[in-house]
Amino acid sequence: MVKYNPELKAQVVGQFLNDKMSVVELAQKYRVPKRQIQYWIQRYRLGGIETLKRKANKRNFSTDFKLSVIDYYQTHDESLAAVATKYDILACQISVWRTGFNRDGVEALRSHQKGRPAKVKRKKKSTSSPEKQNEVERLRAELIQKNKELYETRLENDILKKSMALFGPSKDDAKHK
Repeated sequence: MVKYNPELKAQVVGQFLNDKMSVVELAQKYRVPKRQIQYWIQRYRLGGIETLKRKANKRNFSTDFKLSVIDYYQTHDESLAAVATKYDILACQISVWRTGFNRDGVEALRSHQKGRPAKVKRKKKSTSSPEKQNEVERLRAELIQKNKELYETRLENDILKKSMALFGPSKDDAKHK
């Protein structure tokens, strides 16, 4: 997304209003999409020159603010652009909030952690409580038992493979092939 400086925006809007240049002419002159110029003009008409300035930092909105914007939009007969200008936010943001609210209720408007969850869960250092130590000892004993069973199973498997190599396949194996 291209970011245009406020001076350019003000110059384009001024030429549209004062010099009576068309949007198409301005788009060709400044190499800016027509829709972008129309958007700037609409913002200027609804909220003045302040709406053309870029916001300095990312803003976080409270759940109450989001609810009040949605409520205002639904109870008043105004366009998304007009409501967005009144609250100094983007029109698409109101639409996103409203869609989420209709789908999931107030929970969709609450702040939540952004981004993808971590792939690897970080292990916390174990605390040395007696209950956990008993649990760890029990699990170690269980692991030792499972390792013994695995060893015995592998040993039996090796014996079967060697017997197959020495004596050949059984009659049952020949029937199944």
